[in-house]
Amino acid sequence: MSAVPERRQRLLRVMGVTPWRLRLGEASTGSASRPANDEPALAGDRVPCVVILPAAASGREQDLIGRALRAFGPATARAARLEAGERGLGEVPAAAAYLVFGEAQARALGRDLPAAVMSAAHIVLVDTPAAIVADPAAKRRLWNGLRALGRALRGA
Repeated sequence: MSAVPERRQRLLRVMGVTPWRLRLGEASTGSASRPANDEPALAGDRVPCVVILPAAASGREQDLIGRALRAFGPATARAARLEAGERGLGEVPAAAAYLVFGEAQARALGRDLPAAVMSAAHIVLVDTPAAIVADPAAKRRLWNGLRALGRALRGA
């Protein structure tokens, strides 16, 4: 029976998928959340891209962001998406690049990400999803940011 979970973990790793468990809180579980494969994250284990979104994005805003990320290829389409809430981001996976929607989310990323990981990563800051939906200039800045992100991911 143990061969099935090992095979699943191996297949997920080959596909570039990093499974994560929902963190319920240290008080209820007794330990901090970890990747679902229960292995410690190694310094060389980095996901290609992580997207940081505000917690209160509407369905229309999320749809626009999803279509824009899919348009720039599989690395951005499959990127892990984290929401910055009142308590910050929590545990942020190490990544080669971060796409951050809004200054408040950038501050949350700066608080929760170790300095060594932040200095090694390419961070692209774009407008909030609400501004992107309402302002054509914000939409242009999103496309320019996605182009820069694509160049960074190809170079990594």
